[in-house]
Amino acid sequence: MAKLPAPYQSEQRRVIFLIDSKSFYASVECVERNLNPLQAMLVVMSHQENDTGGLVLASSPMAKKRLGISNVTRQKDVPDVPGLIKAEPRMNLYIQKNLAINAIYQQYVDDDHLLPYSIDESILDMTDFWHLVADSPAAAARKIQEQVRREMGIYLSVGIGDSPALAKLALDLEGKKAPNLLAVWHYEDVAKKLWPISNLSQVWSIGKKTAAKLERWGIQTMGDLAHANPYQLKERLGLMGEQLFALAWGIDRTDLTEKIQVKDKSYGNSQVLPDTYYDGQKIQVVIQEMADQVASRLRSHGQQASLASLYLGYANQGIQFDTRHDNKTGLHQTVRIEPTNRTQTLMAIMNQIFQKHWTGQPVRYIGVSFAGLQSEKVQAISLFDPVPEAVAEEDPVDAVVDQIRHRFGPASLVRSLSLEKGATAIARANLVGGHNGGNTYE
Repeated sequence: MAKLPAPYQSEQRRVIFLIDSKSFYASVECVERNLNPLQAMLVVMSHQENDTGGLVLASSPMAKKRLGISNVTRQKDVPDVPGLIKAEPRMNLYIQKNLAINAIYQQYVDDDHLLPYSIDESILDMTDFWHLVADSPAAAARKIQEQVRREMGIYLSVGIGDSPALAKLALDLEGKKAPNLLAVWHYEDVAKKLWPISNLSQVWSIGKKTAAKLERWGIQTMGDLAHANPYQLKERLGLMGEQLFALAWGIDRTDLTEKIQVKDKSYGNSQVLPDTYYDGQKIQVVIQEMADQVASRLRSHGQQASLASLYLGYANQGIQFDTRHDNKTGLHQTVRIEPTNRTQTLMAIMNQIFQKHWTGQPVRYIGVSFAGLQSEKVQAISLFDPVPEAVAEEDPVDAVVDQIRHRFGPASLVRSLSLEKGATAIARANLVGGHNGGNTYE
């Protein structure tokens, strides 16, 4: 490899591939219909039975080009034009296809150097592997592109960089638009390719609000960011300031083989309600359904919780919620509890939190979570109190419910409260990531 330029003498030059399955959901639907993903007019669109309507989850390149449809276009704004296919999302199918594509990547790199980054992106550290399959990293990338296209029908965009950050920048800023859907960025290219960019919000990890702040501070381009005072950036933005400074130089020391230890794990569930809930009874039904679902997950992992949290987002603030405790924009309450994973206990606790703190505001968003985890095999017992039978043995009802749901699915056995007005558990049972997980289409 070429000698590193002066500013990068302490950095390692690696060969990182960041691969994106182009318009993934839409491409899968096109392939399923024997259509070319780059030529067909198709959108994958959720249909929400609520007052906000559904969203376009993905659109084919041709639908974007001809109709200006983006991945956040509202259902009501999608035009009815001849030849446009509106497909229902099938999340389970997309997960299966993603696994199959990553299985192809595993033919080029070992498991430790492959990181599925999202449902449609993966990171491959090809530093020690590319020469085994081709004469250059770009040629190795083309082989992967061709194999996935041949076997899966999906087009891939690839960014190749000396670091993960450079690979991502190469993918987003050049590779996705290149005729061969491939771009290679080295440290030597940063000044020429990255620093002139003035639309900061188009750069990965820089949102519109952060871009506006940087511009107010006189940082108009990525070059300005690279030559800003890093200590001032850290003082103003904290850790993000350090990260943005490194990004402007294309520096990223992330090691894909490093195992990450999660310090504070929790189990939770959240949802945007199908419409605004004004009735406390309806809100309470959903909270208890969610507590039931999360309690089952706790037991499946052999955990019990000592912290319980309830989140409510009020309708006059849209689907956003605030963690302040002023009960104006939203509600966030956490209480410490005796360690447990019993459904009835956790449902009762959530009910108590709701009744104590909710003061009648219309609710649009609900979240339930349990933290402070410990193994269910460990039980704190007072030396001065007898061991209650309820503590000494598991709840037989919970055990039976868990077994049936594990075998036949979450909707195979529901509590009577899920038949009450306002309940959402049955309707959401087949959702994946909040969207339809079905595997059929008409």
